[in-house]
Amino acid sequence: MNTQDSNDDGFEEGATRPVVRFDIRHLSVAQLASLGVSHLAYVKPVVVNGARAFAIHGADGTPMAVAGAEDLAFAAIRQHEMVPALVH
Repeated sequence: MNTQDSNDDGFEEGATRPVVRFDIRHLSVAQLASLGVSHLAYVKPVVVNGARAFAIHGADGTPMAVAGAEDLAFAAIRQHEMVPALVH
């Protein structure tokens, strides 16, 4: 039996790593859609003013930035502690 207090947000208080208390097989559509949103960004080649560029979008499709080079886009994503993914 766990002696730590718990609250209604699904995590146990005082834990060094969050302890999730739900069954992932029963996620709602909204919960499934939000997985990884704050940790994943994707890079998509685009053309801006006739020049090749790389658009950075959040996992939910929200435009975040445009970089002039692919490696710069990936570096910007990593700098913000996110995981980059390339979209063709």
